Amino acid sequence: MGYIIPIGPYHPALEEPVHTRLYTEGEEIKKAEVFIGYNHRGIEKLCTQKNYIQTISLVERTCGICSHSHAMNYCMTVEGLMGVQVPKRGQYIRVIIAELERLHSHYLWLGIALHLIGHDSLFMTSWDHREMIMDMLEELTGSRVNYGACTIGGARRDLNDLQIQDLRDMLDKIEESNKRIMDIGLTDKTIAMRTQGVGILTTEDAIRIGVRGPHARASNLPVDVRKDAPYSSYEDFDFDVAVWPSCDVFSRVVIRILENISSISIIRQALDNLPDGKINLGNRIPKVKAGEYMHRYEAPRGQLTYKVVSDGSEYNKRVSIHVPTFKNAPSIPTMLVGNSIADAGLIIASIDPCFSCMDR
Repeated sequence: MGYIIPIGPYHPALEEPVHTRLYTEGEEIKKAEVFIGYNHRGIEKLCTQKNYIQTISLVERTCGICSHSHAMNYCMTVEGLMGVQVPKRGQYIRVIIAELERLHSHYLWLGIALHLIGHDSLFMTSWDHREMIMDMLEELTGSRVNYGACTIGGARRDLNDLQIQDLRDMLDKIEESNKRIMDIGLTDKTIAMRTQGVGILTTEDAIRIGVRGPHARASNLPVDVRKDAPYSSYEDFDFDVAVWPSCDVFSRVVIRILENISSISIIRQALDNLPDGKINLGNRIPKVKAGEYMHRYEAPRGQLTYKVVSDGSEYNKRVSIHVPTFKNAPSIPTMLVGNSIADAGLIIASIDPCFSCMDR
């Protein structure tokens, strides 16, 4: 007998509103539909009423998890429109904050996924790491959420010797414990039973739908803006694009753990080779010529795209924000089909969604 089962738009497993409609026969999902658009905060419209410096704080609030990604990408888009080059030290500091944010985001997702799986001990370990990273971000920037680390022309805050040493000490702790998380994640029977063969998105479907970020790399698709179109000196760092071939929820768990290893390595390389010199081009309100510019950025969830249009005034004429969840959400119906109702919440969460970010 067939049933239509609604999940959301408000559901205890998802803190943001999205509506998924499951068409089932018994416990098996035969078809699924996803409905978005329950939030609208008007951020893009508000950008047209702010000058270029004020807009940094506004776009930073598009997402509470990848706030630096939005601020940094907006700044790089305006810098591209202006045709200016950020000092090398400022670029490296931006990368350090960006990779700390990626670590924080991945540990957040790992904790939520492990909680949904029912592995609460590893969930608490993962979130303990996240707390250490957020405390470190607070030490470096003054805030745990909206860091205010970027300005147009570079970084807003420099790093001193004490902060660099504290960061190195924290990375040592995280790296050692991440090995334990990986050992358990790859061998634990509970994790395997709940994730292996669940929510499959084949490489062909990933290409057809156009997914990005860790979600694509978990389907054995090696796409990463940091490698494909390097920015902010990412070409200076030695790291591999992690991919995994199983194309299921298990693959998405493994990819986050592997990317944590890469992020730690990138931060260490940045600290070891941190250039001397200025961190920005000054704090004056920039004069932006008329024109338009688009920039891609590898946010923790995938490719984040900003486009800024200027008419030569001190205000944005148009700011367009295209977020990773908008690219990844269309894969949810494909992943749900053939799975059980009990796995639906985990499969939806496996894309690491940010629906408030998408409904900007």
